[in-house]
Amino acid sequence: MEPVELTSPRSPTVKSARRLTKANSRALRRMFLAEGPQAVREALRRPGTATEIFATPAAEERNPALRQAALDSDVGWVRVSTQVMTSLSGTVTPQGMVAVCRFVDQPLEAILERAPGLLAVCADIRDPGNAGTVIRCADAAGADAVILAGASVDPYNGKCVRASAGSIFHLPICTAGSTVGALELLDRSGVQVLAADASGDVSLDEVIGDGRLAGPTAWLFGNEAHGLADVAISRAGAVVRIPIYGQAESLNLAAAAAVCLYASARVRHHER
Repeated sequence: MEPVELTSPRSPTVKSARRLTKANSRALRRMFLAEGPQAVREALRRPGTATEIFATPAAEERNPALRQAALDSDVGWVRVSTQVMTSLSGTVTPQGMVAVCRFVDQPLEAILERAPGLLAVCADIRDPGNAGTVIRCADAAGADAVILAGASVDPYNGKCVRASAGSIFHLPICTAGSTVGALELLDRSGVQVLAADASGDVSLDEVIGDGRLAGPTAWLFGNEAHGLADVAISRAGAVVRIPIYGQAESLNLAAAAAVCLYASARVRHHER
């Protein structure tokens, strides 16, 4: 049977989904919205994550395999008008498809039980685009998890989910209220913490050369504007600077994360 198209943003089904654009509703229900065909595809590949999918007729026509995947997984498929999709979307030009998904975060203790080799720790990062890009970089580098610590942005913010380009569904995400507490737990678990900071007393080239990246490592990245707090830096085994060979003053957070995570990834895969 063909689904009935919902045309009113005031529909109870639509209103319930739209509430997930607000952080307090997401936290209360432990649900979030993932927008765009790529995000929907990756959510469907993670069993039990997507619970309902809203799609315009045009998006449905362009992505018949996604509708079939939803049907095969017993995930509800709701056809909606462009007006309804606009009310659910966080973008100026909606992609025509939104999935309602369950939270994917895990406790840090559960992540550490699996003896991770590479982690990204973001302390007090506030820009959701940066957070999502770090998640994407960590996924590409084969990291075992991303930890958003302290006053970091909500990983389920729509902009963060979009910037992750589906990677939020690929690796564990952890939200830790205390940066220091998370770093202490990492240390007790035998994971070395390397803080990435322009003021570092050791260069990335040095830590690549001396072999320390071969061991379990958590890269610690700080706030976009203020960097890492002194109390966080004091918990790191080393403070590492990325060498600048040209005239740029520095790298932004996402670029620095990509460089550091890939440095570890290259060493880890070479060791194998």
